[in-house]
Amino acid sequence: MPPASAGGRAPHEPPISRTLSEARSKALLARFGVPFPEERVVADPDAAVAAAIDIGFPAVVKLNGDRIAHKTERNLVRLNLADEAAVRRAAGELLAAATPADGEVELLVAPMLRATRELIAGLARDPHFGMTVMLGVGGVLAEAIADATIRLVPIEREDAEEMIDDLTTQNLLRAFRGEPPVDRSRLADVLLALSRAAVVHPEIVSADLNPVLIVGGEPIAVDALVEVQA
Repeated sequence: MPPASAGGRAPHEPPISRTLSEARSKALLARFGVPFPEERVVADPDAAVAAAIDIGFPAVVKLNGDRIAHKTERNLVRLNLADEAAVRRAAGELLAAATPADGEVELLVAPMLRATRELIAGLARDPHFGMTVMLGVGGVLAEAIADATIRLVPIEREDAEEMIDDLTTQNLLRAFRGEPPVDRSRLADVLLALSRAAVVHPEIVSADLNPVLIVGGEPIAVDALVEVQA
C-alpha cells in the first residue's frame, strides 16, 4: 500500500471535492466575465413572487443549495411560470421537496429565456495534462452529434477563436431560423473567462455551463455548476 499523504490520502487518490450551489457557481464565474441572466436568490415564496415581478414574467424558479448538483433529475426546476400564482405555487413545491440531505436551501428566481440554439462549455481536469477548457454543441442532439473541442488552460483569444472554428456544426453558428449569427467574439469571451477562472482558482476541479443559450446572437449561460477541492 502506498504511503498516505499528510492529509490522510494516498498520493494517487483524486482530491476530495464538493460542489458549489448554482448561485455561488454563477457568482464565481461571473467575476471573470461569463454572462448570466439577471437572477435573484430568495428564501421563501413571497420573496420569490417579488423577485419575479421585478425580473419579469415568465419566470423560472429553482431550488438552490450547495448539495444540490442535479436539479433536473430531481424535478427541482420550474420553467415558464406565467404569473404570481404560478411562481408562489412552484416556490412552495420546491421548498417542500428539499430533503435533510440537501442541507440549507434557497430559491433561485430567473427570467425564462428562449432560444433555438444551445451550446455547452466548461472546465475539466485531465489526470495527465491538467485543466482543460471545452466548447461543444448542446441541447437534445448533443449526444448524437458529439461535436466538441478542448484546449489546455490557459488559452489566449486566438485559441478560443480556433475552438469555435473547430466545431463541425458551423451552420448552427451562422444566421439561423431568422436569428442573427452567433457573436463569435462574445463566445470567445466565455471561453477566456473560464480559462481565467481556472488560473486564478486552482482549487476548481470542474465547471459546467449547460446550457449556454444563444439569445439574439449572444451567448448566455443559464445554468452553472462548479466543483472545487474540499
